[in-house]
Amino acid sequence: MPQELQASIAMKLHFLETLIGKYFSKAPKRAALLVSATLLLFTIIPLAFPIKIHSFFLINSSLWGNNITDSTANDLGVFKEAIRSCDIFRGEWVPDPRAPYYTNTTCSAIHEHQNCMKYGRPDTGFMKWKWKPDECELTEFNPSEFFETVRGKSIAFVGDSVARNHMQSLICLLSRVEYPVDASIESDDRFKRWFYTTFNFTIAAFWSPFLVKSMEAVPLAAPMTRLFNLHLDTFDDNWIAQIEGFDYVIISAGHWFFRHIIFYEKGKVVGCSNCQHKNITDLGMYYGYRRAFRTAFKAINALQNFKGTTFLRTFSPAHFEGGLWNQGANCIRTKPLKSTETKLEGTNMELYMTQIEELGDAERVGRERGHKFRVIDTSHAMLMRPDGHPGRLGHWGEENVTLYTDCVHWCLPGPIDSWNSFLLEMLKEEVGRSVLR
Repeated sequence: MPQELQASIAMKLHFLETLIGKYFSKAPKRAALLVSATLLLFTIIPLAFPIKIHSFFLINSSLWGNNITDSTANDLGVFKEAIRSCDIFRGEWVPDPRAPYYTNTTCSAIHEHQNCMKYGRPDTGFMKWKWKPDECELTEFNPSEFFETVRGKSIAFVGDSVARNHMQSLICLLSRVEYPVDASIESDDRFKRWFYTTFNFTIAAFWSPFLVKSMEAVPLAAPMTRLFNLHLDTFDDNWIAQIEGFDYVIISAGHWFFRHIIFYEKGKVVGCSNCQHKNITDLGMYYGYRRAFRTAFKAINALQNFKGTTFLRTFSPAHFEGGLWNQGANCIRTKPLKSTETKLEGTNMELYMTQIEELGDAERVGRERGHKFRVIDTSHAMLMRPDGHPGRLGHWGEENVTLYTDCVHWCLPGPIDSWNSFLLEMLKEEVGRSVLR
C-alpha cells in the first residue's frame, strides 16, 4: 500500500477515534456497540479502496437521540460531511444482461394480468435493466440477505392492486431460496398472509385502494364507471385493526382516486371528484387524496402498541400514450427513458408532493410517540419505465380474454422488481438505526 495512502487512512482513523471518544463521554451506553460497528467496518473493507458508507451511518439528531450537546453536534456535522452520502432514488436505468432473476414459469405468484411473457409479449429487453443511482451502487437484490434481515419479522403491504403487484414481485424474488405457505386467516383473497417457515417471516397484503373507509354507491356498475362513497375522516379497519403487530408496513395508493367519488366527512357529503352530479360541488381528486393519506397516517399514529416502521411507497406513474386509457391509448415502448427525457410534473407531481407533505406532517407527530415513518421513493425511477406495463397482454385467470389496456400495473418479472432492491436497502438502514440507538 502506498505510504501516502497509509498516512491518509491513519489520519481518518484518528479523526474518527477522537470524534467517537467525544460522543462516548456523553452517551456511554452506546460505546460498546459503536466501537464494534466501527472496528468491523474498517476491518472488512479493504483499506486500499475508497470507503463508501451507506446513508444509515449519516449522523443526525433523530438517529443519535436528544442527549447531544451543541459542540458534539457540530463535530458530528463535520463527520457527516466527511462521509459520502447517496440518494438511491435518483439515477438512471442501465443494462443488466443477467436479469431476470426469476421467470413466469419459476414463480407461481404472478397474476395472469401481469404475466406478460405467457400471453405473448414479443420482446424481452424490458426485463434486462437495473437501477443505477447517480452517486453509488444499488446492490443486486439478494434473497438470502433479505431473509436474514427480516428473520423473525413481518411486513404488511397496504393499498391497491399495485401494492399487491409489489408484494408478488417480492415473493418471486424470494422464491430462489424458499416458497411461503399460505397462512391467511380469512378466505377473502384481498387479505392474504404468507409465511416462510425457515425464517419465521410473514408477508401480508391488505386491500384498501383508498386507505380510508369506502363503499360502492352503485354496486355492479361497469368497472371504470362505478361511483364510490369515500369517508375521508374514517379509518379503514380492514387494515388498521390488523397491522399493530407488524414490524414494517408499506402504504401506497393512487390510481383509484381517478374514479368517480363522493366525499364524506363527519358522515355528511362535502363534495365529490368526477361525479358529474349537479347538486354536489366537485372538489377535485387532490382534495380527497390528501385527506385520505392524512387519515391513514393519523390512524397509524393512533395505534398505542404499534412499534413498527411505516414506509410510504410513492405514487407509481401510468404511461398511457396516444389517447385516453379507454380510447385507443397504449404503452408499447420497449426500453427505458433517460432522466433527461422526462420529468415528474402535472398530476404525477401533484400526487407525489401530496404524499410527501402528508408523510412529513405524520412523521413530526409520530416522532413524539415513538413512531417511525420512511419514504421508498419510486416515482422518479418508474416515470422512466413506460416499457414495463402489460399493455394489451393482460388476461384474467383461466380466461383467454384480453383485458383493457393496462399501462398502470407492471409486468413480472420487470422494472417493479427494483422496488424490492430499494426495500432491502431501507430495511438494512432500519437495522443500522436500531443498532445505534
